[in-house]
Amino acid sequence: MALSFRQSEILDIARAEGRVMVEDLARRFDVTLQTIRRDLTELADSGLLDRVHGGAVLRTGVANIGYEERRRMNDGAKAAIARACAAAIPENCSLILNLGTTTEAVARELMAHRNITVITNNMNVANILVANPSCEVIVAGGALRRSDGGLVGELTTQFFEQFKVDIAVIGASALDQDGDLLDFDLAEVRVSKAIIRQARRTYLVADHSKLGRSAQARLASLAEVDRLFTDKALPPDLARRCAEWGTEVSVAAPG
Repeated sequence: MALSFRQSEILDIARAEGRVMVEDLARRFDVTLQTIRRDLTELADSGLLDRVHGGAVLRTGVANIGYEERRRMNDGAKAAIARACAAAIPENCSLILNLGTTTEAVARELMAHRNITVITNNMNVANILVANPSCEVIVAGGALRRSDGGLVGELTTQFFEQFKVDIAVIGASALDQDGDLLDFDLAEVRVSKAIIRQARRTYLVADHSKLGRSAQARLASLAEVDRLFTDKALPPDLARRCAEWGTEVSVAAPG
């Protein structure tokens, strides 16, 4: 399919933000809603996007988006989420930070925290926090995944089972309408499940692009999360479920 200029722009926006909405695009390009819906349908038919209610998301199939591309996506939203999450983390506590570009953003916001212990299977998080002299950094063992600096596998799972921490800060590749946290890598999922078990409180950091994305492995439910930090309000049905589960939702809009 030969893309029009507008369709190419729409695809670029989807790559940068993970999700596009019909009404937003209509205002941006000053065209009708029907025109945008037709563009999204053609992009979906070409295998480039997946249609969701009110818009479309970047099609990822059974593989995640490249790590460097994920790091650039929604960086303003991730920074706002990270600031809110770090503000909820007290000094003099123990933490686990797992894999993900948003947990890396949280690590950057912990640079002024004093007397904290951070246990991580994310080499990028360790490299960030090594510059905080008041932070003890403990790095998990396991098989190094060169694509993102993550340590995964059975050894990593066993490592985390030796600890009990105050707070776990976790990310996820996708969050569906049922409130399930999803990921692409079963080995990573097993590690994250162990992390949740070994934490007194669990914080999920996830920007709005994770809603509507698809991944094949279930990590947990929002019912198992104490607090969700995100950048946009949840859909009403999911917000109602979080209230029923006792899952606090903190919305940190980008500055």
